[in-house]
Amino acid sequence: MGMTNGNFRDGLNIEIKARSDDLASIRRYLNEHDAEFIGLDYQKDIYFKVSYGRLKIRNGNVESCVVFYDRETIAGPKKCCYKIIHFEPGDPVITQFIELFSVSLGILCTVIKKREIYFIDNVKFHLDEVDGLGTFFEIEAINSEGIGEAKLRKQCKMYLNQFEIIPEQLVKASYCDMLL
Repeated sequence: MGMTNGNFRDGLNIEIKARSDDLASIRRYLNEHDAEFIGLDYQKDIYFKVSYGRLKIRNGNVESCVVFYDRETIAGPKKCCYKIIHFEPGDPVITQFIELFSVSLGILCTVIKKREIYFIDNVKFHLDEVDGLGTFFEIEAINSEGIGEAKLRKQCKMYLNQFEIIPEQLVKASYCDMLL
C-alpha cells in the first residue's frame, strides 16, 4: 500500500500500532493522565476490494462509519490520509452501504474486535482485542485545528516513549492485512 495519491488530504493522522500483552498498564496510564474514556466498542470492520488504499465500513456500538484511507505501511509513526462519513450506531444506512459495496466491489476481509477508546486532547488511543490476532494498542494523533504533521509525529513519539513501546512491538500492517 503506500501513499499513492499525495493529494488526498481531507483528514490527516499520524498513527502507531503496537502489539501489547499489557493493556492494563496502558489503561492505568490513560486514567492517571485524565484521558477521556469514550467507551467500549464492539466493532465489525468490513474491508472492500479497491485499487489502492483501504475502503471499510465500521459497524460498532460507539463508532459507525464509512472510511477510505491510504496509509504508509511502515512500523512506527505512519501518515494516514482519509475521507470519512460518520453514522449513528445502528443507522440502517450502514447496512445499505455494506450491500452496495459487497455487490459492486467485493469483500476483502472482515475484522472483529473489542476496542476501548480514549482521548487526550487531539490524540486518540485504542486498546484492541482482535479476533484471531491478539491484543494491540494504537495511537492516532489527529490533525485537528491545523496542528500539522511535524507536531503530530512528535506527539506519537512522546507517547511511544511514555508507554515504553519497543521496536519489536511495532506493527506496520493493518488488521486486515494481518488476517489475510
